[in-house]
Order: sequence, then C-alpha cells, then structure tokens
Amino acid sequence: MIAPTTGAFPPHVLRDYALIADGERGALIGPRGEIIWMCFPRWHGEAVFASLIGGAGAYAVTPDGRFVWGGYYEPGTLIWRSRWITGDAIIECREALAFPGLSHRAVVLRRVTVLEGTARINVSLDPRAAFTGPGLQSLHRGDDGSWHGRLGGLRVRWTGDVAAARATHMPTGSALAMSMVLRSGERRDLLLEVSDRPFEQRPPDPARLWQTTQRHWEHTVPSLAHVLATRDARHACAVLSGLTSSDGGMVAAATTSLPERAEAGRNYDYRYAWIRDQCYAGQAAAAAGAYPLLDSAVRFVSGRLHADGRQLAPAYTVEGGRVPDQRRLDLPGYPGGFDLVGNWVTKQFQLDAFGEALLLFATAARHGRLEAGAWQAARIAADAIMARWQEPDAGIWELDDQEWTHSRLTCVAGLRAAAGVSRQSTTAAGWSALADAIVADTAARATHPSGRWQRSPADPGLDAALLIPPVRGALPADHPPTIATLRAYAAELTEDGYAYRFRHDERPLGEAEGAFLLCGFIMALARYQQGDLVEAIRWFERNRAACGPAGLYSEEYDVAQRQLRGNLPQAFVHALMLECGARLAGPAGAG
Repeated sequence: MIAPTTGAFPPHVLRDYALIADGERGALIGPRGEIIWMCFPRWHGEAVFASLIGGAGAYAVTPDGRFVWGGYYEPGTLIWRSRWITGDAIIECREALAFPGLSHRAVVLRRVTVLEGTARINVSLDPRAAFTGPGLQSLHRGDDGSWHGRLGGLRVRWTGDVAAARATHMPTGSALAMSMVLRSGERRDLLLEVSDRPFEQRPPDPARLWQTTQRHWEHTVPSLAHVLATRDARHACAVLSGLTSSDGGMVAAATTSLPERAEAGRNYDYRYAWIRDQCYAGQAAAAAGAYPLLDSAVRFVSGRLHADGRQLAPAYTVEGGRVPDQRRLDLPGYPGGFDLVGNWVTKQFQLDAFGEALLLFATAARHGRLEAGAWQAARIAADAIMARWQEPDAGIWELDDQEWTHSRLTCVAGLRAAAGVSRQSTTAAGWSALADAIVADTAARATHPSGRWQRSPADPGLDAALLIPPVRGALPADHPPTIATLRAYAAELTEDGYAYRFRHDERPLGEAEGAFLLCGFIMALARYQQGDLVEAIRWFERNRAACGPAGLYSEEYDVAQRQLRGNLPQAFVHALMLECGARLAGPAGAG
C-alpha cells in the first residue's frame, strides 16, 4: 500500500512547475507529476491541494524508481504533457483542467501513456478541505469501480481506470493510492471531479472531455503567425486565457504568498483581478488580434466602473466582489516566505486605474469593439479623473500615498486616447484640456533639475513606471523629458539587459530585489518607440528567456541564481511579452 501524500512532495524551485487552468481555477504540477496547488471553487477559494505553501493535499502520478523529468505544452493550449524517462521506459501524462471550466465544478483530466518499454506508475489522491483540513470523508467505491467522497461541503468523484485503488484511512479522513504496470502503447485515464453540487448520475466520458477541451483551446488562441516569437506569444495568450474567468475577471496570478525575496516579508495574494493588469492584457490582446481577451477586459472593467464609479477599487475577485482582507493560515508557507491570503489593496486608491481604463476603452473603440455601456464607463472614468487627479494615491507599486507622476501621466494618456475616438467634439475638447492641465501641473512640480521626470514632487528618484505613459501616448516620443527619462533610467536602473523598478537603497540593484520582467518588456517598447528596433528586440529576447521549462513568468527574476521569484504565473508579464511580440513585428517607431 502506498502512503498518503501529505508531506511526500516538498516544494521545488518555481521554474519546475507547470500550470493547467480552466478560467475559474488553476493547478500547479511539479516534476514528479504532483499537483500541489489548486483552489476551489474559484481562484480565491480555499485550496484542496496546498502542499506548495506547507499545507496538506496532493494528487500525484509518478513513475516508480529513478527517472528524469521533462514536459511541454501542446501548442496554443494549457494542456501539459509531463514526460519521464526511466531506465526501462518513456512515459507521458497528458494533463488538463477541462476547458472552459464551470464555477461550481472542477474536472482534472490525466491520461497516462507508456510510449516505450514497461513502467510501474504510482498514483495517489489526497485532497484536503480548506488548505490543511480533513481528507476524504464518507469514502466509498461504486459498483463501476469509481470512488466517491466528501471534502467538507464539497463532493469528490474519481473515475476512469481507478478500480484498483485502495483507501488509506486516517483519523482526519481518507486518501487513495494505487500502482499500475503499463507496457508500450498502453494508457490509462484518470478523471477527478470536485463540485459544490450533486454530480450527474453518470460520470463524464474522458475521451469526450479531452476532445471538447482541445477544441475550445483551438478556438480560444489564434495562430498569431504575424507576431515575433509566435510559439511563445501563443503560449502567453493561452496563459492569459486560462487566468480569465467566465465573468471576465483575470487573476494577477494563480498562487498566493510565494515570496519575491527570501525572508524579506514581501508575500502577497495575487488570486484577484487587478484593474491595471486587466487593462494591460486587453491592450496586448488588441495588438495581437486575440479579441476575446480584449472583450473580457472591457466587460470586466466597464462593469466595475458602472458599479463603483469614482470609488473604483484597484482589484476585485473575478466575479467582481470585494477582495477579502489579509489573514494568516498558520502554515509554514513556501520556503523563504509565509502563508497569507487576502490583500489590503481594497483599502488603497490607485489613480492610474482610471487612465488605464480609458486606454483600454479607446483601444477597443479603434477595433470596433466598444459598446454603448462601455463608452458610458469611459465617461465615468474621465469624470473620476477630473474629480480626483490632485489626490495622492498608492501608485502602480502600491506604496505610500503620494502624487505619483506615473499615475497622473497615465491619466493624461487615457484622456488623450479617449478624446481621439470620441464622436462628440465638446467631450473630446474637454478631455484634451484636462490632459493639458494635468501635464502642466505635473511638469511644474515633478520635473527633475536634470530635465527628466521624477517619481513625484516629493521624490526625485527614477522609476520604471515613468516609461509607460509616453509609450501609451501621454507625450510625444521626442518630448525632451521623455528622452531624458529613458536615458537616465537605462543608465541607472538596468543591468545586462534586465530592468529594475526603482532604487530601494544603496545596495546593488540585484540585491534589493529581482529584475522586474514587466519593466524589461516596457524597455523594449520604449526603445521601439524611439525607432531603435535592434535594441528593442535585444530587450525583448533577454526578458523572454527569463522563464522555466514550462514557459511561465513570475513577477521577478533573480539574475544571479537564474530563478523565478514571486507568484506564478504573473499575468501582466505574459501580457507585455505578448504585446511586445505583436508591436515589434511592425516598423520601429510606430508606438
């Protein structure tokens, strides 16, 4: 009998994990075929597999004995193929969450195939309620060999080739395990369902679910033959699609509390939809021609503006609800970090979100995809800027409240873009005049003596965020402060093709935090806007490579150790990688 999986799968470095996702939740798979992270019913729910952050629960399909690991995604999908080579066999496990997902039911598809030789494969299923709660309750096997149980208030059903499994009973619940011996060409299907509602009487057919999932991915992710690095661009599009729920909200990342810096206290829960990140994804989707992602972003952002107006929160749950406050879970956490769920972002005001919303709506309008309701949301955003642009805000990096230059100039970019697509001349004139007033005030109070922009009137430092508004059209590419800021930033906050947000202190850049991949791709766009295509592509390629075998990006990249840092996968990095691939395929200087 195989022991339950609790504690059997210690964490790996982040580059070793792959993601499968269905829009409503995601699961991380390690090199031993272990799913060690999945929340239910949706992204911000409680984890049923939480070993990643020191909780309990895993679902593993692992070759017996010694092996080496690899894997790959089927092109344009989040269908992952774990691949192992043992001394006697070559094995693959095709893995996916049935796509598109339902908010009340998760379906984990796993198909094990031996490509060569004979292999013994160990399978263990040990889900837990609420991160570290009881295991399976009321566990029983049906006449057809399927297994049924309860997990707190959830229902669990395990079907397919699972009749040989045996239960291990513990005081806190049960787990399931089995071994299979497969010869060349043989395969086995495993189908796990988790639901908060009763199941249909007959289990779904794995073959049909695989076919449906593959077909939906083919319809969701376009060919993108016209962009640079087409394979990686399609993968970025698939990741963004997998992170986007049926309600339109796209989570910033699939995980919580993975540390940006070991023992530095920078752990956050990113399983929520940030307005800014969603706008970045919409812009990237428009540039690449992935219009369903653009439409989802417009629908979600406009819905939040209609609901909350000037009190727009920086982030929401994927269905548009309030982000819960932070709390600890009493778990060890991922090594170097600590356990945390919820986020204090709801208590912040982030002015630039209104500007990003206007940029998103203007882009949608230029592509003929802005409906009347979203245009009204644009008016709400512009009115909010009029009322609140002089207020201090937390800014893009969610720091102390200041009159951040980036926030103000992003509003300028949004107002000018929206004015450019407005059909009402008086409205356009009013928005343009407001943009001019914000620029004049900001220039008078936040221009550094050297002629570049500074972070705020109270902070003379440089910041990668200051590169974004010119790229978005707040100011001309040849505007002297734009050029001066880009030159100063490149000289002071970049090293060897990697970019950093700002200088924390006197330490070397890489000791204070990891390279910020978002900023590296922004540098590519800024160089491209200046007409330097060679330098733009150099930045693009350098940062495009900062991922693991599964092609997933985290927020930061530890250059010295070549390791990913922070939550995984970070949506806005994939968005900017996709946008760079689309824009850099055109003539330099196009902006």
